[in-house]
Amino acid sequence: MSKPDDAGSSERQHTAAAESEHPMEWDEAPNNRKPASDRQTISEREEKDDARKIVTGESKYTADYAKHFPDLAAGSVLRSDIAHGRVTEIDASAAEEMEGVYAVVTPDSEEVPDKPYTSSGQPYPEPSPWDLHVLRREVNYVGDPIAAVAAVDGDTADRATRAIEVSYEEEEGVFDTAAATNPDAPQIHDPDNIENHQPGADYERNIESHIEGEIGDVAGAFEAAADSDDRIVTETEWELPYQSHCVPEPHTTIAHRDEDARYHLITSTQVPYHTRRQLSHLFDVPIRDIRVSKPRIGAGFGAKQSMLIEPITVALMEAAGRPVKLETTRREQFYALRSRRPARVRMRSVVTDEGDVEALDLSAVTNSGAYGPHGMTVGSSVGSKPLPLYTHAPNIRFEATAVHTNLPVAGAIRGYGAPQGHFALEGHMDEVAHELDMDPLELRARNRIEEGDIDDASGVLSGGEHTRRIRSCGLDECIDRGKEAIGWDEVEQPDEEHLHRACGVALTAQKSGVAGDELGAAHIKMNEDGSFILQTGAVDIGPGADTAMAQIAGEVLGAPPEDVLVQPSDTDVSPFDYGAYASSTTYVTGQAVKKAAEKARTQLLEFAAKLLDEPPETLEARDGAVHAERTGESVTLEEVGYGSIYGDDERAQVMGEASHSTDESPPPFGAQFVDVTVDDRTGEFEIHDLVYAVDCGVAINPDLVEGQIEGALHMSYELAVSSGYSFDEDGTPETLGFRDYGMPTADDQPPIESIIVETHEPTGPFGAKSVAEIPVNGVPPALSNAIRNAVDVRVSDLPITAEKIEAKLDTADEAAD
Repeated sequence: MSKPDDAGSSERQHTAAAESEHPMEWDEAPNNRKPASDRQTISEREEKDDARKIVTGESKYTADYAKHFPDLAAGSVLRSDIAHGRVTEIDASAAEEMEGVYAVVTPDSEEVPDKPYTSSGQPYPEPSPWDLHVLRREVNYVGDPIAAVAAVDGDTADRATRAIEVSYEEEEGVFDTAAATNPDAPQIHDPDNIENHQPGADYERNIESHIEGEIGDVAGAFEAAADSDDRIVTETEWELPYQSHCVPEPHTTIAHRDEDARYHLITSTQVPYHTRRQLSHLFDVPIRDIRVSKPRIGAGFGAKQSMLIEPITVALMEAAGRPVKLETTRREQFYALRSRRPARVRMRSVVTDEGDVEALDLSAVTNSGAYGPHGMTVGSSVGSKPLPLYTHAPNIRFEATAVHTNLPVAGAIRGYGAPQGHFALEGHMDEVAHELDMDPLELRARNRIEEGDIDDASGVLSGGEHTRRIRSCGLDECIDRGKEAIGWDEVEQPDEEHLHRACGVALTAQKSGVAGDELGAAHIKMNEDGSFILQTGAVDIGPGADTAMAQIAGEVLGAPPEDVLVQPSDTDVSPFDYGAYASSTTYVTGQAVKKAAEKARTQLLEFAAKLLDEPPETLEARDGAVHAERTGESVTLEEVGYGSIYGDDERAQVMGEASHSTDESPPPFGAQFVDVTVDDRTGEFEIHDLVYAVDCGVAINPDLVEGQIEGALHMSYELAVSSGYSFDEDGTPETLGFRDYGMPTADDQPPIESIIVETHEPTGPFGAKSVAEIPVNGVPPALSNAIRNAVDVRVSDLPITAEKIEAKLDTADEAAD
């Protein structure tokens, strides 16, 4: 690989301190690195444990637990129909007098807390501002919750909600980030009412946070380039819209008091323990008196990383004096809950004529909407996740500003800022390649990250605190195999002169959990029959995490995965876990499961040693039994199970428990390829193939990895081509359902080819890294790049549409004339 000649680059990347703090070698457990031939349950295509239950309708989601509560009330929420203003009066008398109505709550109800909080499911103390109230008199977008009703059934609750009369003192709204930061713009929040520890907040200009960081001297690099004949400066701008999670199961919560008068919530959440902690804060209830149970979840994608309806459900339950179920409508899912935040991103670079990147400058403005959950942390990910792809650049600068508007609230969503950054960075790299008349893969080859590198770019915002060593990187193989699969060098042009075919590429990176800010725990016990019960606080939100955890435990214990029963997360019985987000479950919780299983395995071998009259260190657990190396004799796990519990001399249950936290967050890597044909008369385009090659370390279950790739590519394709949200001039949402939103159907989805490139990550369980989010980053830039290669016009604002391509082609033709 060719690297910049600047001496500062070498010094920055390879100082003695960096070598010492981030050694290439890792103190890895001997059993963590297994050749494929020695693996028993990992790397196997085990069927997802709940797959058949889901397709047959046997799976139980939150709403299915309603039948356990014969006196259950149905909840409904009244939401603001103006974008900005103050509620001056709430007349709930008509609703309260309706037959079948048990309770109506408003911001003035004693059951409704008047404390600020954040909906973000993040570590304590939450980095997001405490700027929300359960019910609100100050309303800041169409969708703010004002009042709620509990009634005998859903229809009655809805009618009662509509009967509540609300008077407003309406204020001017602001719906664009550029307008919102104007000093004369309406101010959305009073900082005296908000606890915000994020840097750069300026509520007078509607700025939630501003963060920035720099490596090297970016300004100096641009100044030097201005006086140089062998360097080019490239500037581009990119824009991305709202994106919905489109979860099949809407947010649903059942709240009741158990026989001990404790609060018990059955709820579709990715973060049970965060929800428990936040409810404790809001309702002044000790954590010990709150239980949060998570049944099966109909997808999360980050939508359920926020605590959105649980507080309202608890308030209704208290007011009605009975259990309450609150289930959001599809309309509410689209306009009132959470989404991917829109962003405007500016990229600048200095590149030598030979193609060596000397400076990268990424500046992002993101739209938080009315409130600030995840604003700073998502904003930071716009740069900190994609920029490490080119960490060799000696000068890197990144800044992000999160801005409030009177539009729907943005939150966590799959990719968590990385899709916004990849669209800008990877589109920009292709523009540089065009200016240099260089193959875009060659440009990337000269600059991309490699195994063994010290990655400083991931710590650009932290002064190097999150610098990391890259101990596994399969980008070369991802590119080579993806390039071959897409036919990069063999593109055949259509016979029709108005049709043009080309391929595009985008490199991708992500993280595996949040470095220094994760905790997973696990407990496993052995039953008499040799099966195991595994409990973790992690949340399987659909991708098959429970199956992967069973495979990891089974690999250690010599048990088939079907004999490892993984229990749903429940704060009363499950070990602690931060939750399902940041692509952390396999990497963080999986390591806790491995540690717990190893402790159980030690005990298992000790009991087996007594049965076989052999030293424990000479025994091996595999294929459902424990085998003696010397004699070849064996005992089944069932025999060990009965012997350990009912034995004559010594009795104990075989079990293990462990926690895992880490400062490591190894990036998975991927290469996205798109093959497209464009009609230069109409701008219409056809995608022939989406090829994605991913390095996720060791694939614990290849079927699950491929499922993650396919699901994420559909979401990425949707971001690239769907219409996003639309609003009228008053900020009223016009996108209220799947039909309005335009989510591609199965028939619309282009063909997908998934390629798994195996590397070994020594810090992960059996060499695994994350995979859930990284594929969502690639389709928008790769598609934009393919269209640029096909017809020489650039679409830099999503969605990519035929109309935009046609307009740019017309403009290009006019300029040529």
